[in-house]
Amino acid sequence: FRQYASSWLEARELKPRTRDEYRKLLGLPRDGAGVIRQPAKSAVTLLDEFGDSTLEAIVPQAVRSWHRGLGAATPTRRAHLYALLRTVLGSAVEDEIIATNPCQIRGAGKAKRVRRIEPATLEELRIIVAAVPERWAMLVELAAWCALRFGEATELRRKDVSKDGSVLKVRRGVTWLNGSPVVGEPKSEAGARDVTVPPHLIESLLQHLDTWADPTTNGLVFPAVGNGHLNHGTFHKHYRRARASAGRPDLRLHDLRHTGAVFAAQAGA
Repeated sequence: FRQYASSWLEARELKPRTRDEYRKLLGLPRDGAGVIRQPAKSAVTLLDEFGDSTLEAIVPQAVRSWHRGLGAATPTRRAHLYALLRTVLGSAVEDEIIATNPCQIRGAGKAKRVRRIEPATLEELRIIVAAVPERWAMLVELAAWCALRFGEATELRRKDVSKDGSVLKVRRGVTWLNGSPVVGEPKSEAGARDVTVPPHLIESLLQHLDTWADPTTNGLVFPAVGNGHLNHGTFHKHYRRARASAGRPDLRLHDLRHTGAVFAAQAGA
């Protein structure tokens, strides 16, 4: 399995962050300098269990036993491990190395949501926007009203904003890999989209461009203080304080996408 999974990963066309995540789940060395990734002691990998097994030896009973042994403490990671194992062994079936896929546990590749998202109210959103540094207040507004992901907002450039500020062209997103920004296509095909900016935000967005955005055509709309892409950790240091001031320490920035959906529904969308 170790040999097959390594060659399988090498042959796949994947985004850098996805490839890195698969390496972590498998327990393979990192890309680049050949440094062996040392997972946390509690982080089980596929190679821990199946690395030295022949593909024919990975039978349904072995998979079920392994899956039960993972327990229910980390449902998302368990689902990701199972889904990757199923995908790798599915390729082995296509390559006619094994006759059938031994991963036959129904629904095991999906994790049930364990956390209920409570959308922010308008007043909570107002408090959060007022509490973050002014240069990033519009980022919070767009996360809520336009349902932008953090990586989409922080890769927005002046050329992506219409001259009148009424439309955002979301064509790219930025992720972070080993401490460096990686720009790529949005998370899904549907992620490449034109987003209408609500009328009440247009004037503030245009003012933000004049005050805080990089002045060049290809400049970032939400650059970091020293220029370049805004890092998730840097922004969230301020965002955590802002959401606490609104009495919503549970509200992740990504949850504001749900808030925007609620606002749209209430407006008749």
